Amino acid sequence: MMRMTVLASGSKGNSTVIATQHTRILVDAGLSCREILKRMQTAGEDPRALDAILITHEHQDHVQGIAVLARKLGIPVYFTEMTHRAWMRWMRPHKRMTYADWLRQREQGTTAVADSNAGSALAAIALAAPTDEAESELCEEAASVERDPAALPSVAYFEAGKRFAVGDIDVEPFTIPHDAADPVGFVFEGEGVRIGFATDLGYMPANARQALRRCDVLVLESNHDTEMLRDGPYPWSVKQRVMSRVGHLSNEAAAEFLERNYDGQAAYVVLAHLSESNNLPALARVSAERALCDRISLLANKLLLAEQDRPMAAITL
Repeated sequence: MMRMTVLASGSKGNSTVIATQHTRILVDAGLSCREILKRMQTAGEDPRALDAILITHEHQDHVQGIAVLARKLGIPVYFTEMTHRAWMRWMRPHKRMTYADWLRQREQGTTAVADSNAGSALAAIALAAPTDEAESELCEEAASVERDPAALPSVAYFEAGKRFAVGDIDVEPFTIPHDAADPVGFVFEGEGVRIGFATDLGYMPANARQALRRCDVLVLESNHDTEMLRDGPYPWSVKQRVMSRVGHLSNEAAAEFLERNYDGQAAYVVLAHLSESNNLPALARVSAERALCDRISLLANKLLLAEQDRPMAAITL
């Protein structure tokens, strides 16, 4: 038996639980730690049973809660090496300083030294006997400053195209076209069930089409309606990015894959990462239903839509 529970899917955060009887994996942690734990509880998933977190790419809606969640649960995080480096750069932003700012800071530092000498007696009196509450706050503040925001209990690297295993789940990562350092999709296989996972890709390349064959569950991006995106509120530069070959799959592109390249073997097809600004669930559904045509039945190609604001009911096979 294998189970998949989409906790959230969309531009505000993405996270999914993949589980067998012995292993539980969290794919992406794009919500806060607190929200992920809340949604897992709502979905009947025990966070303490998680064995690992797997990351598709470093964009914020896929990594927001990684560090806090991993430290809280004491579990490893799996990245490609390039994705891990990109995530660390995002977590530890490089601060640039102009020469004028440096001079100003230096002058302020000199003034501060003079002021501190003049008021040293007052400072000594004020710091002589801090209250317990103040001391606690200072300790917490010092700890938060010293803590590395990118610190993780354990990091494991994988490479696209090379299978690996987490517990009794075999994982096949494959490269996808997206504007990230080293983005991947996944195929998870355990207890005779295959789950394909392909979101955040500008088009469906041959390697992804090949990887997604023979899946029992297919999670496929259907991000935007092209006309809604063109007429929508995004700046033109963002619209170009979304529509580019390293952006996101439109309803039309997802439907084209389902009609021309999909082998039709999945019991469930889950449309994911729908844009709240540039798509409507009804439009995504109609496009996919037209592409699947006569393939939809009670036993095959049941069409579901993942949501942003609440967990989807678990799929168990």
